[in-house]
Amino acid sequence: MTNIIDDLKWRGAVNQETDEEGLYKLIDEKSIGLYAGIDPTGDSMHVGHLIPFMILKRFQLAGHKPVIIIGGATGSIGDPSGKKSERTLQSMDQIKKNEKALTKQMEDLFGKDGSFEIVNNRDWLSKISLLDFLRDYGKSFNVNTMLNKEIVSSRLEAGISYTEFTYQILQSMDFLHLYKNNQVQLQIGGADQWGNITSGIELIRKSEGYEAKAYGLTIPLMLKSDGTKFGKTAGGAVWLDPEKTTPYEFYQFWMNQDDRDVIKYLKYFTFLGHDEIEELEEKTKENPKAREAQRRLAENVTEFVHGKDAVVEAENITKALFSGEVAQLTTDEIEQGFKNMPSVEINNEKRNIIEFLVDDTSIEDSRRRAREDVANGAIRINGEKVIDVETLIDPNNSFDGKFVIVRKGKKKYFLCRVK
Repeated sequence: MTNIIDDLKWRGAVNQETDEEGLYKLIDEKSIGLYAGIDPTGDSMHVGHLIPFMILKRFQLAGHKPVIIIGGATGSIGDPSGKKSERTLQSMDQIKKNEKALTKQMEDLFGKDGSFEIVNNRDWLSKISLLDFLRDYGKSFNVNTMLNKEIVSSRLEAGISYTEFTYQILQSMDFLHLYKNNQVQLQIGGADQWGNITSGIELIRKSEGYEAKAYGLTIPLMLKSDGTKFGKTAGGAVWLDPEKTTPYEFYQFWMNQDDRDVIKYLKYFTFLGHDEIEELEEKTKENPKAREAQRRLAENVTEFVHGKDAVVEAENITKALFSGEVAQLTTDEIEQGFKNMPSVEINNEKRNIIEFLVDDTSIEDSRRRAREDVANGAIRINGEKVIDVETLIDPNNSFDGKFVIVRKGKKKYFLCRVK
């Protein structure tokens, strides 16, 4: 069997390793425990958060045991990573609500079969007194060394509180706890976590002896080909929570990736094999307009996060919007597919098509123009062309009486929500 490190390198998923040879040999010899963490600063992950957890998932599929820390303790004080100012502290009630939501998302991604474990660092960090913290852990950390860590040094000019300064000690304590209690020997993190990871390994060696086998692996910063940060759109972050980013929007995010990026993302965010990805790479070069690589990317990541039914829904919506045959969509699919399209509220009374287009929805700015567009076949209601100016529109006849879909011309859609 191929060593998973070889696969990760082929996928471009390895930035730094603390002991490349030692880790490679350890993984060849046995199944290991490894971990990554996330602080409950929000009630959902976004696609950027997926990056380290995709690595954990690959280890899980290769027979290793991932441990995920939901940072109830560290999340209550704030991680200085990647920010120019102090994080606003949240209430404990909000943190606990976020913990619950993130735990659910992790269970959706990793399953509930016992092949992985979720822990909360509040369970052990909250039991340590200030004096014990200073005596048993603070003595192991040199301030000069801590100041030189990039995660801290990048904040010194703007200023950093003692609270956030101690974050790397707490993260190191997490690694030590999991090493001693959960058989974890490897920590996974983003490139900006290198300093925290190496601090944790040093703490383990000081506590358990310098022969202790503990390792760190970081992942490259994910950038798009234009140099901008991966995972952002004009509308903001792309969330895993379907209430924040619908599965259709999620699917479209991956479908819209640049040809220059799609193979990189196929390697990173899917579990497709080397041969299939290389074949898709050739097809992209030969016929980029077909966008087959983007479609496979969208299918795979959407299925991983939202399930097979969500892929079917997203593909149904995509096909219906392209063809104009929206009558085949379900009410839920309409809600997803038309979420960001122009919308207006209407009542549920029957109305003449001209009055409907002008008075009720303002889709047309005059009765004369409305009559012309109807007569010329430029107006479709729920996918059906309307050419008779005497047609009555009954909002109760479609999509459970909740919506009327108007299409003007070839591409202009309007969502009419029934009050």
